[in-house]
Amino acid sequence: MEGRKIKIIKYIIKRIFTALPVLLGITIIDFIIMSLAGSPLEMMAGPRVTAGAVEVKAVKLGLDQPVYQQYLNWLSQLLKGNLGYSIKNYQPVSEIIGSHIGPTFLLMGTSIIIGLIIAVPFGIYSAVHRYTKRDYALVSLSFLGSSIPSFFLSLIFIYVFTVRLGWLPSSGMTTVGGEGGVLDIIKHMIMPSMILAISIAGSNIRYIRSSVLEILQQDYLRTAKSKGIGRFLTINKHGLRNALIPIVTVLGMQIPMLFGGAVIIEQVFSWPGLGLITMNAITGRDYPVIMGVCLLTAVVVLAANLLTDIVYALVDPTIKYQ
Repeated sequence: MEGRKIKIIKYIIKRIFTALPVLLGITIIDFIIMSLAGSPLEMMAGPRVTAGAVEVKAVKLGLDQPVYQQYLNWLSQLLKGNLGYSIKNYQPVSEIIGSHIGPTFLLMGTSIIIGLIIAVPFGIYSAVHRYTKRDYALVSLSFLGSSIPSFFLSLIFIYVFTVRLGWLPSSGMTTVGGEGGVLDIIKHMIMPSMILAISIAGSNIRYIRSSVLEILQQDYLRTAKSKGIGRFLTINKHGLRNALIPIVTVLGMQIPMLFGGAVIIEQVFSWPGLGLITMNAITGRDYPVIMGVCLLTAVVVLAANLLTDIVYALVDPTIKYQ
């Protein structure tokens, strides 16, 4: 056991050092794409702004330098722990991200939990009752849940639960002018979290069904079933753990897509998370904020991949760390 812990630690350190060049490459690509989109100075130009004022602003922000020099300046500040300042409101980027990261992780975490609570039992049920009408119905619903665009589903939810029924609020994290509180946040979070959860459940139901179907054909599961311990214990005790091995990988791969979906959902529901500030930064060409969010997203994705590999090995002890 002690030797296995040492191998895990060495593996984590190795993966971190491997991820650093990848992270550097991501920042370079992001910076190049961002620079091709145009200069923030174009957003400042107008009849009341002179060319001299724009030029002074360019020098102050370092935008008069070549793109590669701008990137090196940003990278040098990053290594000092400084993400820079927003071009629009001059607020530190770290403070902007810090004030919005909580709502995003709350929304994503809740969505993942709800999605798995839906996907795991329905995926198992679909596999156990394969090729029946109930199985076809669940598979069809899973395809529907994963294929409907999130913004379209958001509009349907808003129309039904806000406009027609008046049950749920459609914007913000708390009621404006209200006392707030946990119940108020939950009420505002129901629709955006359910929309993301539907997409997660729709994808995972099919993966869980396929994994359980494969496990049901294994000899050791037939042996366990022949011992008379019951179908419920046979599937949930002996089969589910092995069926979850590929699901762990799939779930880790869905985190980047969940980030992308959260950007749209946060914009539609005015959820005060990273997605909302990202869209505002893109429309305003606020380079420092865009780079800060891209860097955070890349770190989260790489960390999720590392965590997925570790959990994968914990689920399947036969995997060796190298």
